[in-house]
Amino acid sequence: MKPSKSIDREAPVQGAVVIHPDREGRGSSRAAQARLDEAVGLALALDLEVRETLVANLRQLTPATLFGKGKVEEIRLVIELAEADVAIVDDALTPVQQRNLEKAWQVKVIDRTGLILEIFARRARTREGRLQVELARLSYERSRLVRTWTHLERQRGGFGVMGGPGETQIETDRRLIADKIRKLKLELDEVRRTRTLQRSARKRHPDPTVALVGYTNAGKSTLFNRLTKAEVVAEDMLFATLDPTLRMLKLPDGRPAILSDTVGFISDLPHELVEAFRATLEEVKEADVVLHVRDIASAESNAQAGDVRAVLAKLGVELEDRAILEVWNKIDLLPADDRAIVEGDARRAHPPAIPLSAVSGQGCPALLAAVAALVDEAPPVDVFTPVGEGAAIAWLYRHGRVLDRHDGKDGSVRLAVSLSPQALGQFEQQFPGAEIRSH
Repeated sequence: MKPSKSIDREAPVQGAVVIHPDREGRGSSRAAQARLDEAVGLALALDLEVRETLVANLRQLTPATLFGKGKVEEIRLVIELAEADVAIVDDALTPVQQRNLEKAWQVKVIDRTGLILEIFARRARTREGRLQVELARLSYERSRLVRTWTHLERQRGGFGVMGGPGETQIETDRRLIADKIRKLKLELDEVRRTRTLQRSARKRHPDPTVALVGYTNAGKSTLFNRLTKAEVVAEDMLFATLDPTLRMLKLPDGRPAILSDTVGFISDLPHELVEAFRATLEEVKEADVVLHVRDIASAESNAQAGDVRAVLAKLGVELEDRAILEVWNKIDLLPADDRAIVEGDARRAHPPAIPLSAVSGQGCPALLAAVAALVDEAPPVDVFTPVGEGAAIAWLYRHGRVLDRHDGKDGSVRLAVSLSPQALGQFEQQFPGAEIRSH
């Protein structure tokens, strides 16, 4: 199969021109310049050298090239002067539009979907992540198979020298892609079954689960590292994290929870990737608490939050139905006066918001206390442990929140502890010698 055009990963750094088509009346809440800046960030994440950028106003769409004839020529001159190798069009292009623009500009043309897929293909590390990206890429490339290749003559078919005309090369390529997609889906189904079993096992464990979601580059991985003392890759770059990561988190009073860091979202996320990462984001659907991390220092913070909610809604996750906290990150980047305003807004926000800096740690204790309050809804119980039940006491400290303790002179211990119903049931099974009374 003839490979589709893509960025050569082994070649020297390639120069790029980034174009954002500003469609009139598209109803976007985001400024054209902000969308262009984001597209530049995507190009930089792919190690391209951005030599020129422009916003191209579109009063009406041209089916063959997206842009009008004059705009196509204008952009061609910009590309030529910049000596660019790649043109990034920050919009979804049809296969015909992509082919016609490559002919007109004489460079590789990559649309927004192709750009994001290329980044994901480079960054995915786990087997599941790679399978998901490959499935999304093949679904995208299947639509790129248009009748413009040089090898579309019919192959010979049948038996012996009298065989009639066989299938065209493009039909062969489509069949091969369809076969690969079927195989990948089977492999992914197996991986997802494993993940489902893992989630079921975690459900039997009394520790609550907390999921981080947010726009790409909002600071989720930095916060994840701060809270769990982990070393997940955290760079000032779009899509620095792709594969979900799970770590233990210590809540106040020592109670553990499971924290998951998920892939960052972005506006106009390709539908191929929304579908491919549906299983990965099941972590969010199963979480006891969702932390929606926002870059509160960005002028686009509200629009980005809307994009996150829109993608989650596509996945069947309605944040309004969940225990959720908004994490207003990067307050350290705000001037003092603006920071005071943000902190005041956070106190009045719904859902509740915690302003913090994942870099400095300011506000993180308040976040942990707020998470603990959400997962400690169970009323406390009195637990009496006789002498020699140190393992039971240690278990309660690990899996519950101890509110009060009284040590008897005979070595017995009485604890007031908040436990989830699931944890309480496990404790009763493991330590039948302990006496439990409700308040």
